[in-house]
Amino acid sequence: MKIGIIREGKVPPDARVPFTPLQLKEISEKYGAALTFLVESSPFRCYSDEEFRAQGIAVVDDISQADYLFGVKEVPIDQLKAGKTYFFFSHTIKKQIKNRALLKSVLSKDIRLIDYEVLKDEQGERVVAFGRWAGIVGAYNAFLTYGKKTGLYDLRRASACRDLDDLKDELKKVTLPPVKIVVTGQGRVGKGALEILQILGIARVDAHEFLHSYFEEPVFVVLSSGDFNRRKSDGGFDREEFYANPELYESHFLKFAEAGEILIAAAYWNPGAPRLFELEDINSPDFSISVIADITCDVGGSIPTTFRASTILEPIYDVDRETGTELPAFGKQTSISVMAIDNLPCELPRESSAEFGKQLMKWVIPALFEENSPILERATIARDGDLTLEYMYLSDFVTEEDQQKNHE
Repeated sequence: MKIGIIREGKVPPDARVPFTPLQLKEISEKYGAALTFLVESSPFRCYSDEEFRAQGIAVVDDISQADYLFGVKEVPIDQLKAGKTYFFFSHTIKKQIKNRALLKSVLSKDIRLIDYEVLKDEQGERVVAFGRWAGIVGAYNAFLTYGKKTGLYDLRRASACRDLDDLKDELKKVTLPPVKIVVTGQGRVGKGALEILQILGIARVDAHEFLHSYFEEPVFVVLSSGDFNRRKSDGGFDREEFYANPELYESHFLKFAEAGEILIAAAYWNPGAPRLFELEDINSPDFSISVIADITCDVGGSIPTTFRASTILEPIYDVDRETGTELPAFGKQTSISVMAIDNLPCELPRESSAEFGKQLMKWVIPALFEENSPILERATIARDGDLTLEYMYLSDFVTEEDQQKNHE
């Protein structure tokens, strides 16, 4: 079995890797001749070609002889190799329009696509993710943005920090007034964000205290879905019903937007669920949020001010409250500053890659040797030119553009 580690082709290129050099050496020693690795040469990775070679891993210009190809971000269409099995984040399961052409190409090239996002155990829990690191860097960037917006302090970019310990030292510069901070999400991403809040020593309060109490120090609240969604018919909330039928619910997040000043959005969003708020809501004098760190970065999703993904080089843009249009970062005193980087773990790429590789070593590498491995089968979106049964709901998404052309 030959596994290829692809060179990231998305622009700007991602510095992360699915496995570190030491991890590939460890896997090779464990499985011997049954498994070999080929690493496609890249000048962009956080681990250099030389670091892979130093561990006895072959670095090549052509990995077309590999059976399985592992990457991180979406693979450009012109770089997809027909008939291969790919592992990467495809960002297609929510019918993301920007990746419709990618999924169509996967199907036309008879590629087996296994998406990291849907690699789950028997309990339905994700087993590989960069979520913790997205939460850590996203929350750090929330305070970086707030410092620049208010002029209270000035943090280095996370990408300029040597590692997580260096980033933690940088946070010692943060000085906050009695600001109220809203965090949505309690999964991996939310827990990563929580690490930053705990390092800063900010007090956690419950939803009732957050809304109704005055504090002389900064505080934060972590909201679950039931805190800001309610059934349209009677105002109640049932967790199982909400996740099964989110269209039956409406948001009542605005009360938190009136109390808080910083929003750290780390909650998974179902496209059928209500948005936290609508764009016209930000023009209300009661809407107090002035900094939004949208770690989820669902363009057109739960946060309507996320017009686009920002980048590590240009992480922040503003949204004018009156017109609902984009402005340059800190372009207007009253505007809302949005941080919506879609590859946050890339700011601490070596550490985040190492943790991700450990998860792959535990769950995916052994599964490659199983016939019809359940964990890989559940995560297979496409195979042999067709969508798999669980992902047939994407059929209309794949053909929609063609249907529109035929209609025209």
